[in-house]
Amino acid sequence: MASVDVIKSCIDSVTQILEYVEGAIVYLDAGSTESFQFIGAYPLLLNHGARAICSLENMSSFDAMVDWNSSSDPARKLVVITSRLLSDAHRYILRCLSSHQGVRHCTIFTSISEVSHAVFPGSPLGPDAYHEYESLLVQDYEELTKKFGTKSGMFGSNGPEKLNFEDDGSRFPSSGEEVPHLESSSSGRGFYEHNPLDFTENAVLKLLVSVHHFPMILCPISSRVFVLPSEGLVAESYLSAEHEDSISPGLPPLSTGVLSDADDVPPGVTLTANFLYHLAAKMDLKMEIFSLGDTSKTIGKILTDMSSLYDVGRRKRSAGLLLIDRTLDLLTPCCHGDSLVDRMFSSLPRRSRTTSQGKGSGILLKHGSSYLQRAPLDVQIPVAKMLNEEDSQIDNFRLIESVEAFLHGWNHGNNDSHMADLLNLSQNIHDKPHPSDIEILSGSFVSSESFRGTKFLEALLDMKTKDGALLVKKWLQETIRRENVILNMKSRPGQVTKSELLAMIKALARSQSSLLRNKGIIQLACATLSALEESNCAKWDAFISAEKILSVSLGETSQSLAAQICDLINKSALLGSHVNKGKMDTSKGILSLQDALLLMIVGYILAGENFPTSGSDGPFSWQEEHLLKEAVVDALLENPSVENLKLLDGIREELEANANKLKLKETAEEPSELDIDDFDDDQWGKWGEEEGDDDNRNEQVYDDVQLKLELRDRVDNYFKFLHKLSTLKIKNVPLRDGSLTVDGNFGEDTYMGKGLLYKLLTRVLGKYDLPGLEYHSSTVGRLFKSGFGRFGLGQAKPSLADQNVILVFVVGGINGVEVREAQEALSESGRPDIELIVGGTTFLTPDDMLDLLQGDFSYI
Repeated sequence: MASVDVIKSCIDSVTQILEYVEGAIVYLDAGSTESFQFIGAYPLLLNHGARAICSLENMSSFDAMVDWNSSSDPARKLVVITSRLLSDAHRYILRCLSSHQGVRHCTIFTSISEVSHAVFPGSPLGPDAYHEYESLLVQDYEELTKKFGTKSGMFGSNGPEKLNFEDDGSRFPSSGEEVPHLESSSSGRGFYEHNPLDFTENAVLKLLVSVHHFPMILCPISSRVFVLPSEGLVAESYLSAEHEDSISPGLPPLSTGVLSDADDVPPGVTLTANFLYHLAAKMDLKMEIFSLGDTSKTIGKILTDMSSLYDVGRRKRSAGLLLIDRTLDLLTPCCHGDSLVDRMFSSLPRRSRTTSQGKGSGILLKHGSSYLQRAPLDVQIPVAKMLNEEDSQIDNFRLIESVEAFLHGWNHGNNDSHMADLLNLSQNIHDKPHPSDIEILSGSFVSSESFRGTKFLEALLDMKTKDGALLVKKWLQETIRRENVILNMKSRPGQVTKSELLAMIKALARSQSSLLRNKGIIQLACATLSALEESNCAKWDAFISAEKILSVSLGETSQSLAAQICDLINKSALLGSHVNKGKMDTSKGILSLQDALLLMIVGYILAGENFPTSGSDGPFSWQEEHLLKEAVVDALLENPSVENLKLLDGIREELEANANKLKLKETAEEPSELDIDDFDDDQWGKWGEEEGDDDNRNEQVYDDVQLKLELRDRVDNYFKFLHKLSTLKIKNVPLRDGSLTVDGNFGEDTYMGKGLLYKLLTRVLGKYDLPGLEYHSSTVGRLFKSGFGRFGLGQAKPSLADQNVILVFVVGGINGVEVREAQEALSESGRPDIELIVGGTTFLTPDDMLDLLQGDFSYI
């Protein structure tokens, strides 16, 4: 039987829609763009006749000009692939249709099912969402066209991007709404001048719209590991509403054993259940569902209810689905483990979000809930920076010259104003000095890239940092030998240095043909270089050292652990104050105050698992926590510009003004050399002259005291939130027996220090009992239970270890360390017959956890 491959399943899904793609302009939204990039679907679409692949949110009237298949006829077909609700994508789809007036067929693929459209809070579409939207889109397009007309063109000289359909997304633009920035011009006639049959008074009547479900929009990091697109609706929808046991909308609440009512299920939970159901269907898997945690149990219940008797007769491969709440283990994603992939994701810059959903913008906040702004998975690998084009002999081309040549040769006889504007723009850019910060060469992760059949990211996911770097070095050496490149350099076996990696990268990039042939390994080697860069490496290692110190302190007393946390805060605050005064340069290798606060979160979680009874309101005594609070207050007073800290919202400007005032005062009061004039008797007479300033001084002192009191109140609330994090072991029912926490020993030293996923799989594959693990009856199980069970044909409760395919999905996100440890658990079990797939809501870095636990998207 064929092995399970997530990338292959995604490619097969894309193949099934290629008949719609041929001859069409394809628009992808931000979530679909992330997904198609990871699976490498762009060549597949272009090879099957796609005229252009464009961004839905950033569409332009010139998208039709970029025709990769050299068709002289105007585009008649439009394909839109979105990972959002149809109502959210409506304004963008309508803008595309209005721009490409020659389109007669519009096909829309959405990853959100009709059921999800019907149950999503505030969605205007019902159970028959697709057919409803087909008619509504045609109606809105007809109304817009009739209002502004097609004969004179629907757009002005600025193009369709001036159209403003930016409503709050909770409804479709009504036909009576005024659409601003809409001017008339002759651009519409220019488009149709060679196609007179299309230029009619009522050309829109021929528009045909069809909507289809396309569930396989996900980001496979490898054939066995996947996460959801960061800008897709499923990942952005909140997983928990704000209540006593919630810590963040992007994380499940603490598990108390009490499931939410059907009416209180967050939209992210429902969407995740629907996604997993259709994922299993697309991969022809019949799931035996197991869950650990309240949110996972709710998802398991929804999945069980979605199953139907129709699935019984179908020939599907049996598989086990293990759902896990992220809040059962917050420690692993907060810590800096030994994983090269984690270091890459943390060190490389990310692409800016395509959709500008600012907080409180009306798009982000709606229906009384908020969409999460997760960091895009599209990392920006600085290939050009690594190559340093001035030193290397790269036969490279200038992007702007190619664009200019294209514009001149595209339509030489066209005197249209748009053409002139483009040529003028290109000339202006060309005349300016070439900016050094414009990177012509760039790269990103593509999971389908392989080296002689070996998937790059899949191989690195199973590696620690040193082993992964050595593997990249080996790939580079083999590529250099295959390319017959001569490289005079001594290489030490078993060691990786930045200089030798950089030398090999530049050797492979000396010619443009070699650069294009080996772009996959070059991009990955540049990402490795970035992860091993001195500043990034020093900071990561500093985190590891601090986390080890906190772990060692667990063997002593709570007072020792509190002292270590307090010391970290004081040192980071001292560093920040020195940097602000200009007395020392910023060192990326030294932990900042923001980093110290993340370590304090780690310390509180550790303390809660080891000293749960040390204090009535937390793991530390009143005296220990008082010292911690004072340290945090003093640190924030000295460094109010610390980022990603929600508790400072509303008073940050006042704190910064207060800190600047104190710095100016300290500078003015710096002692100079002693002089006899300092003791001049005339200066004592100034006392009386200063008496008139007492009122202003008292008022200022009062303001300072009031600000400090406000800050102390907020810090008190912040520590109450830390108390909640420290109760993970007590409140989370599956953790109460201690078998899955840091103090649980499974008979070997390697069990200590491992994450929850490793411990779970070790116990499950060893067929040990796991408290709190709930089994949800499959369709066949319910059939036996309800009918045939009366005749003694009952079905025994299956074990997850009996399945040859196991899909583990972590509700809230995963990281690289967990994936590596999951493979370790599988290898140690001695079960090579089991195929393990690991998935999660998103890919988490420590910075992401900092944002979820104390940033804008936290319930502090």
